[in-house]
Amino acid sequence: MTLYLDLSALQSVPAANLNRDDLGSPKQVRYGNAPRIRVSSQSWKRVIRHGVERDLGEKATRTRMVPVKLKQALERAGWPTDLAAFAGAQVAASAGKRGIGTEKEGHTSVLLFLPEAAIDELAAVCTEHRQALEQGQNKKNPGQLLPTGQIEEILKRRTASISLLGRMLAELPDANVDGAAQVAHAFTTHAAEPQRDYFTAVDDWLGEAETGSGHLDTSEFSAGVFYRYATVNITDLLKNLEGDTKAARTVLTSFAEHFLLSLPQAKRNSTAPHTLPDLAYLVVREHRPLSLAAAFETPVTADPLGGFSQKSRQALATYTHNINRLTGDRSRTFHGHATIDPDEHLTGLGDAHDSYAQLIEAATQAALPQAGEQQ
Repeated sequence: MTLYLDLSALQSVPAANLNRDDLGSPKQVRYGNAPRIRVSSQSWKRVIRHGVERDLGEKATRTRMVPVKLKQALERAGWPTDLAAFAGAQVAASAGKRGIGTEKEGHTSVLLFLPEAAIDELAAVCTEHRQALEQGQNKKNPGQLLPTGQIEEILKRRTASISLLGRMLAELPDANVDGAAQVAHAFTTHAAEPQRDYFTAVDDWLGEAETGSGHLDTSEFSAGVFYRYATVNITDLLKNLEGDTKAARTVLTSFAEHFLLSLPQAKRNSTAPHTLPDLAYLVVREHRPLSLAAAFETPVTADPLGGFSQKSRQALATYTHNINRLTGDRSRTFHGHATIDPDEHLTGLGDAHDSYAQLIEAATQAALPQAGEQQ
C-alpha cells in the first residue's frame, strides 16, 4: 500500500509578479478556455526547500560551482591557486567512471545537488591525495587522480530535502533519488491577465528649476486567487529516509508548514505581497494522489460585492464533496481543513480545524502515527 499526503490551498495575492517569463511578464496558462496567471512549481518549491532546510539545520545546495568552492576552500588552507584549481577540476573528473565535465570558468557542466558539508569532505580527500595532484598537475592527460569511490560516495550523500525533492544526475546514476514530493504549478481560480505599470524614479539631486524624472519604464504585475497543490508520497519518503518514521514526521510537518506559509520572493521589495492562504485542505490517501485543480476548470466569477476568495472556497468545497462521493471513503484515511472564516461551513472538506498547525498535526498523525498509537 502506498500512502500520500495531498495539500491544497487557496491564496489571494495582490499586485505582484511572483514568477516572470523570459520577457519579465507574469507567467500565464490558458485553462478552461480562459487566461490565468500562473506561478511555476520550481519557484514555489525553491522557497519551500529553503524553509525545510532551515528547520532541519542541514542545508543542501544545487549548484555548478563545486570546483570553484573547493578551490576557494583549499586556498584558505594555504594551497597555491593553480594547484587548488586543478584539485577542483580533478574532483569533477574523478566522479564516476567518466567524470563530470567542467567549463572554462571552472563550473561543472551540470547542476549538482549535495549537502553543503560536502565541500569540506572533498577538501579532505584532496589533502589526503595532494602528492598525486602535484605530480599530475602539469600532465596533458592526467586522468583520474582522486579515488573515484570516495568522490562518488560524497556526491551521493543525502539530506532530508534531497530525500524529499529528489535528485537526478545522469553522470552518477547511483546518486539519483526519486523525490517523494510533487508540486503543481499554481494558477488563478478565475480569468486573469497581466497589467502594465508605468513608473518613474526621481533624481534627488535635480536643481529646483529642473523637472522630469531620472528614470522611467514600464513593468507588469498581476493579482488573483491562486489554487495551489502538492502531494508527498509518504511511502517513498520513508524509503528515502531508511524507514526512520520520526524523521519522516519532522520532514512532512516542515514541508506542510512551508507549503502554506512560503511565498516566492520575486520583486518582493516593490510589491510586498505577503499574504497567507485563506483555506487549506489536507488529505491522507492510499493508492494515488488527487489534485482538485479541476474545481476551477470553469473559472470562478466575482461575487456581486466583488472578490473571488469566498466563491473560490465554495467552488472547491462543492467539487471536493462530489469527488468524495464518487471515490468513497475507502482510500481516504483523513481529511480536514482550516479556513479564514470560522463560521463558514465547507461541507465535503472534512473536519474543521482552528489553525494550520492543528490541521498539519492531525494529518501527520493520521499518516504516520507515533509509536504505540494506532492510525
